[in-house]
Amino acid sequence: MPKTPSITATTRERTGSRYAQRLRKQGRLPAVIYGHETDPMSISVDEKEMLIHLKHGTHVLSLNVEGGSKETCLVKELQFGYLGDNVIHVDFARVDLDEEVHVHVHLNFVGEPASARKTGAILSHDLTELEVICKVNEIPDEIRVDLNLMEEATVLTVGEVPLPPGLRATAHPGTPVAHISFVHKEEAVGEEVEVVSGAEEPEVITEAKPDEAESGEGGTST
Repeated sequence: MPKTPSITATTRERTGSRYAQRLRKQGRLPAVIYGHETDPMSISVDEKEMLIHLKHGTHVLSLNVEGGSKETCLVKELQFGYLGDNVIHVDFARVDLDEEVHVHVHLNFVGEPASARKTGAILSHDLTELEVICKVNEIPDEIRVDLNLMEEATVLTVGEVPLPPGLRATAHPGTPVAHISFVHKEEAVGEEVEVVSGAEEPEVITEAKPDEAESGEGGTST
């Protein structure tokens, strides 16, 4: 595992949605640190700096709380805005580097199986991340999935993906990670209908409405 990155955190004077919204306008991201039988701590971190770490797949951060302690924390949960495209809150959990945690790790697919080069083959990724159990100091940024392992097979399962040392997948070994399906072009077979030219269309006779019958008119008046 690479060196744990550090980020500076500031304690929040207040809580609440209006105060959190004000912080976000100032480029700060509201967050909470909890766990290890210690009282939760409301903090804020620099939004741009935090998002950079998240985009790089960082799971563990060393939080330097101004005027306080240094906390080793796991990014436990992210809260998104109503559109689902922006992070508005982060939950951090205090951890020890040697304790085991459950964490979702991004899957990086590489290579191309021989079966995917066949006519009509469509390669699909069933999973984009995998939940694993491992020590905090062994959490990888990503798990490399070599699709060449499939060769002529059409399904790659969790149990067939080599994991870095110390990692255990929580999913059943038979869970598909990627699969190949085939699309076959079929010709539609239909009945031929002979069209006779010059044939007159049949006359459509409609029943007269009651008021038309009484007036003796068979159509609409102008």
